[in-house]
Amino acid sequence: MPITTKALQKTGPDQPFRVVQIRRRDPRPDDVVIDIKAAGICHSDIHTIRNEWGEAHFPLTVGHEIAGVVEAVGENVTKYRVGDRVGVGCLVNSCGECEECRDGQEQNCLNGAVGTYNSEDVDGTITQGGYAQKVVVNERFVLRIPDALDFDVAAPLLCAGITTYSPLATWEAAEGKKVAVLGLGGLGHMGVQIAAAKGAEVTVLSRSLKKAQEAKDLGAARTLATTEDGFFRDHRGEFDIILNTISADIPVDDYLGLLKPRGVMAVVGLPPQAQPLHFGALIGGRKALAGSNIGGIPETQQMLDFCAEHGFGAVIEKVSVDEVDEAYDRVVAGDVKFRCVIDVSTFDDAEVQA
Repeated sequence: MPITTKALQKTGPDQPFRVVQIRRRDPRPDDVVIDIKAAGICHSDIHTIRNEWGEAHFPLTVGHEIAGVVEAVGENVTKYRVGDRVGVGCLVNSCGECEECRDGQEQNCLNGAVGTYNSEDVDGTITQGGYAQKVVVNERFVLRIPDALDFDVAAPLLCAGITTYSPLATWEAAEGKKVAVLGLGGLGHMGVQIAAAKGAEVTVLSRSLKKAQEAKDLGAARTLATTEDGFFRDHRGEFDIILNTISADIPVDDYLGLLKPRGVMAVVGLPPQAQPLHFGALIGGRKALAGSNIGGIPETQQMLDFCAEHGFGAVIEKVSVDEVDEAYDRVVAGDVKFRCVIDVSTFDDAEVQA
């Protein structure tokens, strides 16, 4: 039977969110129907729906940090049953056949991965995201949320968590390693917790020390102010890994100078402008500058299990469906500690707008 659900939708980049009814696809044999309990607000949602990354497909529902409970499963579904606690992240489909997909790196699908929203699905429709009460997803892209994680703190892990976990796992943050996290926001606060849980000595790099206590509470050994006189000279060659989570212009060469020989700066923040780089900053000390973008489904499950095992999730503020426009402005202003999550139960009392 057709599935309709309340959802938050925009009809244009300058329009407010409206509560509307949208139709989900008729469940296929390998689909899972999810009753959503929490939906995280990601800065990518804001960039997309404000047309800051190009023209979006309107009307549009965004959201790729989804946590909820299985409501129904197709006849061919083997991994999940009704009542299971599950999540959906940034991907809802891929070819499943190319080298990257076979290697569990579906985000790099050579034939084009399908994003959770604003993406053309295999049937030609435009995907609609998780700011809604229900979603229908192929079981290959559904994750299991451990019992130890509440839905609201688990939802942001499906983007912010895997975005920071993947480079820290790839570049082997561990005991004996010194990891610097550049920026303590929605991504950075997850990077600190993950690196600390892996046993690394974590330093937060920020323009000021105003978040030093928060950084310490998350597991950082210290916070350093990058604006202090002589900062780049005094801390030259200190770190094995720098996780750059900020989307702002930085002096790349200077930050590479903070790395030890064979160190790496992993970039997960995306500034709007091209950044200057002199190859000499890499060649001296055989350093690496790497980019990273979420992770595949197996690694995302590994991340969820890791966070549950170590007893942490995202640090969040909950908002209702009628507070999302305001929450967007607060996210852009850096006035959120540290992620906003929509309480999907507030759809129950929300009136559908024509």
